Order: sequence, then C-alpha cells, then structure tokens
Amino acid sequence: MRIFSALPLVLAASMATAQQNPADFPLDAVGYLNEELPRMEAAIAAKDRGFFHDAMARTVEFSDRWGFKVKANPELAAYPMCTSAVMDYVVVGMCKLTPGDDACEPGLAARFDGNVRRCREIAARK
Repeated sequence: MRIFSALPLVLAASMATAQQNPADFPLDAVGYLNEELPRMEAAIAAKDRGFFHDAMARTVEFSDRWGFKVKANPELAAYPMCTSAVMDYVVVGMCKLTPGDDACEPGLAARFDGNVRRCREIAARK
C-alpha cells in the first residue's frame, strides 16, 4: 500500500511537456475516469490487487500526457477537482479493497466522489 500512497508524489514529479488545450482537460479526465472506474469496481469485486499496479501506470501515463500539477501546464490549476480525482483514483480503489490500511484516510472516498461529480459537471459544460 505504501507504493500507492506515493502516487500523488509520482504524479507531481511528472515533468511532461503538455501541448493540449487546457480547456479540453476536464472532458479527457472524465473519459479516463469513466473507462477506469468500472474496471476498478470489477477488480475490487474479484479482489484483484494486481489490477492496481497497471492502473497506477495508466494514471501516471495520463498525468504525463497532460503534465498536470507541474510547471509544464499550470493552466490545469483551474480544474483541481479533475486533477484530484485522477490522482486519488488508485488510492481510493485500494482503500475499497483493503479499507483498514493506514493510507486510507477518513473522507477520502467521499472527497473523491465529489471531485468526480464536479469534474463531470465542468466537462459537461465544455
């Protein structure tokens, strides 16, 4: 679980140069989460811990593509609900699989759900 608690640091350290239009980020983040969330729920139901290794790699790849939470694309600071939802996705899934882990802070799942909802709302306006 320690590796998953380091995910935000890994994402923050990503220094990819993003060339996309920042206004497209919410829609892309929602598309990513819409694809990943059902897969995560299936992995939780199957008690498939291995899923989360690949999910973390996909999440890092997504963040690299956009360069968020780094100087490469500071315009994404306008969409903290989307960056937070993407960054918290793997940790929330692991916490659903092993809820008693130390990395599973109270309120994380509710905060994640709220960020996903707000990100979807922003994306729907684009």
